[in-house]
Formats: sequence, structure tokens, C-alpha cells
Amino acid sequence: MTNDRRQRPASLPEQARRKAMPSWTAPMLATLSHQHFSADSWIFERKLDGQRCLVFCRGSQSSICSRNRKLQNAYYPEILDAIAGIEVECILDGELVTFARGVTSFSRLQKRMHIANPGKDLCKRYPVVLYVFDLLHLSGHDLTQVPLRERKKLLRQQLTFNQTIRYLPHINCDGESYLKMACNKGWEGVIAKQADSRYHHSRSRQWLKFKCNNGQELVIGGYTDPQGKRNGFGALLVGYWQYQRHGNSLCYAGKVGTGFSNDFLDWFQRRMAHYQRKTSPFTDLTEKISGVHWITPRFVGEFAFTEWTDKGRLRHPRFLGLRKDKPARQVVREQAVPEQG
Repeated sequence: MTNDRRQRPASLPEQARRKAMPSWTAPMLATLSHQHFSADSWIFERKLDGQRCLVFCRGSQSSICSRNRKLQNAYYPEILDAIAGIEVECILDGELVTFARGVTSFSRLQKRMHIANPGKDLCKRYPVVLYVFDLLHLSGHDLTQVPLRERKKLLRQQLTFNQTIRYLPHINCDGESYLKMACNKGWEGVIAKQADSRYHHSRSRQWLKFKCNNGQELVIGGYTDPQGKRNGFGALLVGYWQYQRHGNSLCYAGKVGTGFSNDFLDWFQRRMAHYQRKTSPFTDLTEKISGVHWITPRFVGEFAFTEWTDKGRLRHPRFLGLRKDKPARQVVREQAVPEQG
């Protein structure tokens, strides 16, 4: 590496184009698929259970941004310190994670992702790692038109990885065996990517999600009173947006009453209380729910569940954590790519 962050690397692919590094660029998102496969033209990466981010490396002016463009510098000082030492100007795509017994844990990341300017003790107790899997810009050159396999090759050549900033490896061809191994190890799943794909700033079918378990981001539209000795709240009422020509609607997906710590019950009830409203935000909810408090649908949570019922409700849902990297208005029911008949 060189001290001149904008010096052109010795060998860039012909698809690289000279362009000033932008202050923001939208991330590429994967599409859910239940059709698992193996193919020579695809690569397969571990699906991480963390917070997606884009990292803009400019030395002391470096920044960490969530996928909805919120600056995260104050939340992850150890990551900020590490990327400040990267000697090339670049944009990295990656995921911020913490580990629990060797497996990435979104629930454990909750201990960090909502606390700005954490102290050294908290950082040591819940260390955060940045896994990098893509390179979008390098030394004044846009790489989004460069095939994925070549972008990953450049990524490994240009960066020095360590315990804080890690390269996310991949395997070639054998997606089905890799998914089986991932599920046996307790991973969230696998991301399948077309090896020659360009980087699209949107959701794409050139990147696919193979999940080991069902999970879904959902909007929180209300909560119920606690029962017995429970504090804070009883259950969250959740849903997803449906966008149609005749109008938009927030569809009800059910109640979630498990997965909360006592501290979270108190803390989040106080937050939700600031956004109470008189009417239900759900357009299709007809059943009466006792002890309910409606709120403005601005909070997004991550939930695990066994399946969707025929009525569009979650079966056996469990709360995993709050998300702050996705606007509530972008939360829709995740639909898998149709199987080929």
C-alpha cells in the first residue's frame, strides 16, 4: 500500500472508471430464495447476523454509515480507529457483528448498537468486528461495473486484515453443501452471489439469501399492558407495509410476547410511550385487543418465527432486537424468488 490514498493501483480491471469518491452510495441487497442450488457461476458467503454498513475510508475523515445513511461513528469507536489506518481511499461494504459462542449474534449486538460513545469497558465486554465482503470504490475509481469476483480479488490485495477488520471468505460452486454446514453450525444462512455480477444500488436477484430459519423485519405499531409480575409491556403488535396502486396499508402480522429482557421491557416501553396515538395504524386489524396502546409506526424490529399462517400471521414469533438501519416505510413482507417450474 502507499501513502497516496488516491494513487491508481498498478492493475485495475478495464471496467473501473475514474470518478471522485461519493459521500454516499446505496447498498446492494439480496432477495430471499427457497430454491437452493449449486452452480459454477455463483459464489457463496456466510450470512452474518449483524448490522449492514458502508465504510468510507478517508483517513481521519473516515465514516461508517448504516444502510439507511445514518452515521455510526459514535457507536463503534474501535472500528473507526481501525479504518482510519487504511492507506487507500475506498468504499467498503460489510457487516458489523458481535459473537456469542462462536456465532454472530444480533441480540448481543443490541448491547452496542444503541449506545453512542461507549466506554472502554463496554467495548471490551461486547467487542464489535467488521466483516468486509465487497469493494465499491478504490483510489478515485468506481468499481461498481467490475465483476464481483474481481472486486473481491482487489479487496484482498489492497487491504490488510486483522482481528477488528476481517475479510469474509466465500466458496465456489457448492451452495447446497455449504448451506447444510451453515445450518448445522447455527449460522443464519448463506448469501449466494453471481460471480460476474455488477454492483446494483438496489435489491437484486443476482444476490440471493438462503436462510436456515425464518426471520423478518417488522414494524411495531403498538404494545399491550404487562400481566402478572411482568414489567414494561406485555407484547408488541407488529406488521409490514403493502404498497398498491389504490393506496398503501400497514398489514397486521400478529403479537410478539417473547424474547425480551427485563431491562429492555422497561427501556423500550418508555420510548414507545412518547409516540402513542389514539387509533390503530394497522388497516386490516379487526380483532379486539385488550390493554393495547397504539403508537406511530416508526420502530423496526427483527423477529424469528416458524412460519406464516394462511391469514398472514406469524406462528410462534420471537423478538431478536431493534433495527436502526432500515426506515419503517421500507419494511415489506419478504417474498421468496418463485421456483422455476
